[in-house]
This record gives sequence, C-alpha cells and structure tokens, in this order.
Amino acid sequence: MKASARNQLVGLVASIRDGSVNDEIELQTASGLRVVATVTRASREAMGLKVGTAAMALIKASAVTLVTDADGMRFSARNQFEGVVARVNKGAVNSEVLLTLPGGEQLVAIVTNESAEGLEMAAGQKALAMFKAGSAILAVKA
Repeated sequence: MKASARNQLVGLVASIRDGSVNDEIELQTASGLRVVATVTRASREAMGLKVGTAAMALIKASAVTLVTDADGMRFSARNQFEGVVARVNKGAVNSEVLLTLPGGEQLVAIVTNESAEGLEMAAGQKALAMFKAGSAILAVKA
C-alpha cells in the first residue's frame, strides 16, 4: 500500500474496547509495540475489525510530538514511545526527525526548526514520541 502518512505500523488487532460512539482498537506489532487507535463503531464494523485481524496504523509525521527530559511528567496522549534519534533532516522551515524504537520500528516526526533546536535534536539523543489515539488511522486489506 502506498500512502502519504510517513508512519505505517503493521500488526494484529490485540484488543477492542467498545464505546458508545467510538471504539478503542489496540494494534500489536511483531516486536510487541502496542498502538491505540480510536475509530467509530461504523468504521470498525465496515472494516471487519476483530481480535486477530491484520491491520496497519497510519500516523502523519506532523501528528507526532517529541519530548525530551520528560522525567516526572504524565501526558494524556495514549501512544507514547521512547526511542533514540537516528537522524535529523533540517529544512527551510521544519525538520524531519527519525526516531528508532527499541523493537526496531521507526517513527518520523515533523517539527519546526525552532523546536528541533530548542530540544537539541541530534542523532543518538533519547526522546519520547507521542500521538493521540485519534491521530492513528487504521487500514485493512480489502
């Protein structure tokens, strides 16, 4: 599948939590990474999502927030993954930050150059990547 979303995490539906409007779907990758997505009940039914279904989570790089020095902080974003910066590509306005997670998956974040400089983003630096469950779009084979 080709998609403009830079982050594409493949796995199996590990759990489903029913909601009155939106359902919470937890996708587990082969390395054990767990991604939480919220989808409408109608979407869940139309896609045939159930435990064990193969799916992909798509997350736009602009939806990923990076945090450094988060000791003692708690965040409301359901998806929080610690990793190490693999590289930073600085553009005219924004920087692309590639983060490698412990299981080998990679997440890309697009941040302003000002933010990248303020966070002192550089290869080898530890960072926390996070995104809200509503920012993850699920896809299944038709």
